[in-house]
Amino acid sequence: MKKTRHTTDQIIEKLRHADVALGKGQKVPEVCKALQITEQTYYRWRQKYGGMAPEMTKQ
Repeated sequence: MKKTRHTTDQIIEKLRHADVALGKGQKVPEVCKALQITEQTYYRWRQKYGGMAPEMTKQ
């Protein structure tokens, strides 16, 4: 499996999609599979970027 690097904006966008899907009742493993990331990556990103908006990354 090829490793890909995501930009901060891409990470925040994926976290937004995850929040929407989780709000609709999907489980974390299902959401991660749809986003093509591991659960470990999801939780790490959520911890690091969870409350950020894309505008905050430009600073």
